Amino acid sequence: MTMDRKGIPGVRGVEHIGLTVPNLDEAIAFFRDVIGCDFIFDGGRFGPDPEFMPSNLGVHRDATLRYCFMRCGAGANFELFEYAAPDQIRERPKNSDYGGHHIAFYVDDFAAALAHLRANGVAIMGEPQHIEEGPAAGSWWVYFLAPWGLQMELCCYPQGKAYEKAATRKMWHPARPEE
Repeated sequence: MTMDRKGIPGVRGVEHIGLTVPNLDEAIAFFRDVIGCDFIFDGGRFGPDPEFMPSNLGVHRDATLRYCFMRCGAGANFELFEYAAPDQIRERPKNSDYGGHHIAFYVDDFAAALAHLRANGVAIMGEPQHIEEGPAAGSWWVYFLAPWGLQMELCCYPQGKAYEKAATRKMWHPARPEE
């Protein structure tokens, strides 16, 4: 199916999401053992480099980093960074702050996934929510926290979301990657 598209020519989708973490080894263990991602490769250590770091990564000239890649099921890859920089801000943005964010993981069995997080001592934010009205009706979701405070979400909508009944274009879904 050919569509007249605006934007970057040939864009195919999200290849990876980069996240800065306070401790790369602990983040790898969390993404592997609790979330279920596969470790793909260790990218090594870099820096400081007074020209490369500010020009190419937008960080302090004396910054150093370690990084790796992980893959999570049928979704995007994660590039995890551990930086050390003289001007590093260690406060996490709230969802309401510019740059605020969260990562949502679609699961087939919401109750089993929630029980798994609880059994692994993961902090759950509030109670699971079931959306009963509007375009997202049919969805279950709850936020949880990575050990370093990154907000994440479990979501599940096994019968789809209400908007899909009349949609000509649907959101990407890990269980239906061809759509």
